[in-house]
Amino acid sequence: MSRKRRRHEDEETSYWLSYSDMMAALLLIFILIISFTLMQSKRQYESKQEQLDEQKKIIADQEKMLGEQQKELDRIAGIRSDLVKALRDEFSGSSLNVKIDEKTGAITFDAGVLFDVSDSELKEDGKKFINQFLPKYCSVLLSDDYRDYVSEIIIEGHTDTNGSYIYNLELSQQRAFSVARYCLTESNGIISSGQEEQLRTVLTANGKSYSNPIYGDDGEVDMDASRRVEIKFRLQDEEMIDEMMDILKDK
Repeated sequence: MSRKRRRHEDEETSYWLSYSDMMAALLLIFILIISFTLMQSKRQYESKQEQLDEQKKIIADQEKMLGEQQKELDRIAGIRSDLVKALRDEFSGSSLNVKIDEKTGAITFDAGVLFDVSDSELKEDGKKFINQFLPKYCSVLLSDDYRDYVSEIIIEGHTDTNGSYIYNLELSQQRAFSVARYCLTESNGIISSGQEEQLRTVLTANGKSYSNPIYGDDGEVDMDASRRVEIKFRLQDEEMIDEMMDILKDK
């Protein structure tokens, strides 16, 4: 009986040792799995943190760039605002019938002052008008304060909606060219030789036909107002500024 009991006890002990070894092995495997999972999670966290830090850096760089662009926009806007004010002051005491756009600085005058109906040759009254207008305009746009900022001065011819588009395109182009040619004719002596030389580098003439008519309060085309000549200016890098404006609007 004693031997049987001892053998039974030995078997029981062996069984529990085997069970304990198995549980210890399972526990070790479980610990290894948890450790591996934690390591993987840590790697993923560090990777995500690196991506987040990189994104933060990109955003910070973009914000810095946008801030610099906004400063540049403010500077250009300030220059245009100063130019518009200078033009307004220059023509405020003048008898010339001109309209100055408060935002863009574009100046509009009635084509009837310059040309007869359906004609592109400057009238004598038109020449007198330019003789008075151009020195004042150039005294601002070509002054030491602003000439380095001005990239282009554009003379635009516009017509009413009578007739075909092509006919009016040719007429408006010829009218704009007639004004430009008269402004740049040396013998006219309207402006100084230095101003004329500067003007030659920036002056262009475009015909717009009736692509931009003027509408009255009733929604109908105002024929008299649509027949006009406009003189505009563009500042340096203005196309880039326009693109920057679009980007900032999106942001």
